Amino acid sequence: MERSLTPESDPDAPFNVSDSLAPPRDIKSAGTTTTNFDSLLQEPLLLKEDLKNGCGGQLWPAGMVLAKYLLSQHSKNMSGKSVVELGAGGGLVGLAVARGCEVGEPIHITDQIPMFDLMKDNITLNNLNSTVVASILDWGEPIPSHIPSKPDIILAADCVYFEPAFPLLITTLQDLLGPNSVCYFCYKRRRRADLRFMKMAKKAFDVQEVRDDPNAASYSRESLYLYTIRLKPTKQPITNTHTQISPPVESRIPETDIDIEQ
Repeated sequence: MERSLTPESDPDAPFNVSDSLAPPRDIKSAGTTTTNFDSLLQEPLLLKEDLKNGCGGQLWPAGMVLAKYLLSQHSKNMSGKSVVELGAGGGLVGLAVARGCEVGEPIHITDQIPMFDLMKDNITLNNLNSTVVASILDWGEPIPSHIPSKPDIILAADCVYFEPAFPLLITTLQDLLGPNSVCYFCYKRRRRADLRFMKMAKKAFDVQEVRDDPNAASYSRESLYLYTIRLKPTKQPITNTHTQISPPVESRIPETDIDIEQ
């Protein structure tokens, strides 16, 4: 039986690290998964899963949570907005948005080179070549010119996994977030180190827990969390609003040409 490779066992994977830095996760055999996200999609989404190039090739719970939230709460308000997905793996979230939401501009799903072919395969599998673009984006590196600068919406699901990549992800978020951008960020907390990323994010950005998801109580029991990430509000310089009052002018009796009799 052919053994699927993970980043821990594959020397050619982008990172080759021990379990202490990236805890092992349950994996399954390669195949194609069909989902309609609890009937939120009229036409089901097909997702090819293949672990031979890394664990990003598998569907993970945070992606399902984020996709269902966007389909249920934001399907009508993405029209004309630029969308970029980070760490897309097979592209689940971006493909779900392309299929079930009203979008105008092409959606860019991004990941490292090992996931590139899988992203393209899933785009073709769902006949979404006209609305979804697969791109290579390495966190911490300059943003490729063809990816929208300061996109309106950034999607990130299950990106908190490999601890040495935490500062790289922060850098990429800093590069992408603009004054009108919002990142929908979903992750599953597996270990205490994951809290370190959230601490870094809250120091750098305005991080708020999503409050309008009716499914939150259900998935939070599975240690899944959904946030919005934005730039922190710019502090306005304090200006002196007090009106400066001029000192009183000493009154003078106007001079006249009248001689005063002594």
